[in-house]
Amino acid sequence: MTKKALFIYNPRAGKAMIRSRLSDILERLELGGYETVVRPTTKRGDACDYVKNCSPEAELVVCSGGDGTLDEVVTGMLASGKNIPIGYIPAGSTNDFGISLRLPKNMLRAAEIVLTGRDFPCDIGAFNEDIFVYIAAFGLFTEVSYETDQNVKNVLGHMAYLLEGVKRLSSIRSFPLKVSYEGRVVEDEFIFGMITNSVSVGGFKQITGKNVELDDGVFEVTLIRRPGNPMELNALIAALLNRDINADCMLYFRTGCLTVESREPVAWTLDGEYGGSHEKAVIRNRHKAITMRVKGN
Repeated sequence: MTKKALFIYNPRAGKAMIRSRLSDILERLELGGYETVVRPTTKRGDACDYVKNCSPEAELVVCSGGDGTLDEVVTGMLASGKNIPIGYIPAGSTNDFGISLRLPKNMLRAAEIVLTGRDFPCDIGAFNEDIFVYIAAFGLFTEVSYETDQNVKNVLGHMAYLLEGVKRLSSIRSFPLKVSYEGRVVEDEFIFGMITNSVSVGGFKQITGKNVELDDGVFEVTLIRRPGNPMELNALIAALLNRDINADCMLYFRTGCLTVESREPVAWTLDGEYGGSHEKAVIRNRHKAITMRVKGN
């Protein structure tokens, strides 16, 4: 019997490569036995709505675009109460979550995994009333999404570059925060923070910690303290350039839930998109909340 699939794609993602691959991808889905409904996105929120309103008979949702498009698909899936397997064909400029899932950059090979791969229950983040797939971040550099910058391949490296251009410590904006997790409370001034469930950020690996697992129920949390003097600033720059996340200028831990509080609203980004300004952020790991299609063993 013919199976039903929903195919959602962002025609503008990356360098719009999907346009030259679309017919081949759809042909593969048809040969794989799927009757496919195709939905291109034209504005923010489309992918979320498509998933929420998809046919109850759909057995597979295929998403092609960047991490922002995948974020919308996951948000729509959780809002609908469904848990249909999601096949991801990365087509964005960074595709951090695709790297974490070990999906190939070649779109047709990724399409084959959608058809022949295994289902992988994956953790997702809840941020207050919102959802994120792999990263929630605040502070230095997050005002401009790394997802839309073709030249930025290393978030922490770019932060180090920015810091080197700072002539005075007073030029660095910091956020006095109260961070609570697992019975611990930390109060300090931080210039950057990221809560991640990914082995890659900004297209660069190994800056979220070692032995990262996407289904272990915990986040990797990295918070960078405000340097107190020029010597600490130089040490911070060196740590960022060397990707030393365990340096004294950073706070690093793993947890399934944390609360970040501030006296003034702090702007956050979720999966590279603006996530609003908040005085309090409650961030929880939703353990194995979605199912991703990944390469078989």
